[in-house]
Amino acid sequence: MSELDPTAIARLADTIRLRALRMVAPHGFGYLGQALSSAEIFATLYGCHYRPERDDIVISPGHYIISAFAAAPELELLDERELSSYGFDDSQLEAIGTERSPSVDLTGGSLGMGLSGAVGFALANRLLGRHQARVFALLSDGELEEGQVWEAAMFAAHNRLSSLTVLLDANDSQVDGPVSSITTLEPIAAKWEAFGWFARDVDGHDVSAIDGALSQALEAPQPGVVICRTSTRQGLSVLPAEADGHFITLSPELTAAAAAELEARLA
Repeated sequence: MSELDPTAIARLADTIRLRALRMVAPHGFGYLGQALSSAEIFATLYGCHYRPERDDIVISPGHYIISAFAAAPELELLDERELSSYGFDDSQLEAIGTERSPSVDLTGGSLGMGLSGAVGFALANRLLGRHQARVFALLSDGELEEGQVWEAAMFAAHNRLSSLTVLLDANDSQVDGPVSSITTLEPIAAKWEAFGWFARDVDGHDVSAIDGALSQALEAPQPGVVICRTSTRQGLSVLPAEADGHFITLSPELTAAAAAELEARLA
């Protein structure tokens, strides 16, 4: 595990945002909002905790694969030049992750399935004696509307799968609108705790807060969840007020302005 350098990790988060912007720009639309909200989550995880030669990583909501792809060059899991193929016909870097998505161990199909797969990895690692292996699962808050998530959560807690850690991107966004207007999820942390999990609720754009909570979760004797409160607009002030956080449409002018904002911060 690497020691946190907040400045370097924040810079990696903006690098993830810029890579994601360049990935969706040729198409004029895409899942940029998910990368904007989860950039600090992936930057902290990939920069400080996740080691692919030892650990497993699950991206439960398949459209979040954009963030995993954008972070992958940090650990040499993808060549950055490969990112330009994202979303094109016959590319392995599909806009919604599949069973063949590179650089990760599993992506979800229907929403809510990823945690079950992560539980499987954690249990398999125990049975195989891989006691140093950790399993990280990225979930979205909208997935908490799915009963399968809670079935997997109960199983993980019952079996004390302490090697399993969930990073929950709570950006209050799903295809039908704000999650909070569709299903009441709160209190999220208390729900996970009631299911037997270690839970921490943090600002998902504060890399020090994410790192601290993640470190605590990794030391807990039961499975852990870090609930990261985020925004699908984070890091790009040029986005218009009407921008759809779930699936953003990008004009050439907006793309240029967004790239200029990110490149200025990274200069």
